[in-house]
Amino acid sequence: MNDNLPGGQPQRSGWMAKTALTLAVLALILAGAALYLVLREELAPEPETFQYGGQTLVAEEGMPRNPYDRENFSLDERGRVTYAAEGRSAKTGVDVSFYQQDIDWQAVAADGIDFAIIRLGYRGYTEGGLMMDERFQANIQGALDAGLEVGVYFFSQAITPQEAEAEAAFVLNAVEDYEITYPIAFDWEPITGGQTARTDGLTGEMLTQCAAAFCAKVAEAGYEPAVYFNQDLGYLHYDLRELTDYTLWLAEYDTKPDFYYHFDLWQYTHTGTVAGIQGNVDLNLDLQ
Repeated sequence: MNDNLPGGQPQRSGWMAKTALTLAVLALILAGAALYLVLREELAPEPETFQYGGQTLVAEEGMPRNPYDRENFSLDERGRVTYAAEGRSAKTGVDVSFYQQDIDWQAVAADGIDFAIIRLGYRGYTEGGLMMDERFQANIQGALDAGLEVGVYFFSQAITPQEAEAEAAFVLNAVEDYEITYPIAFDWEPITGGQTARTDGLTGEMLTQCAAAFCAKVAEAGYEPAVYFNQDLGYLHYDLRELTDYTLWLAEYDTKPDFYYHFDLWQYTHTGTVAGIQGNVDLNLDLQ
């Protein structure tokens, strides 16, 4: 067989030249891709991080940041935290339950308190029964009669969205005869002190689903839903990105909040003093 073409060049030499060219092009493509990846990594911005509890946490994309100017927080003549910005001052409120016993709500209103968030009830942390706070009716009627704006909260121990919806239904049934102008809040907290609770081991994903289910049912009924949480729950358990449609109520005890993300209500102390309330009481600012 004649291996030579009419021009006298071997057919095999042409095939090898094409193969070499193809390999060279592939090498250039791979080198370019590798260079692109290196440059993209070098040019990509460093992830946004912050410190909490000795840990470095990566900021969640899509979660609004804390918008409040720390310089606008101050203490008033009573020693209470205030916040003023753009010609508006935050309202001051209390949240109360059975543990505050008898409350003189007229004295509370006269002592510079604008709103009250009252515990309506709770779910038991062992058997899971739904219970009314023993002083709910007296507290809500007293606060309304004193001219305060009123909201309520429910101490949840829900472990499924269906249980959270049942809690919301329990709350909605109890408030239908009252004028609720402040949020109806989902207050889920872990049981500490070595006690065994039905909520032990609940995942952050399921907790977020429970809060969202409670809030959705409250919103459907025409009320303003809220989720109460401390920094541990906010950073390490809840996915707050799933709850941004609702009022976020932060518990962080300080004179200026350091919480990284957006919140609307701020419980800044559990040792406040207010006329008409015996002993310590939680104090809050409405920053909305």
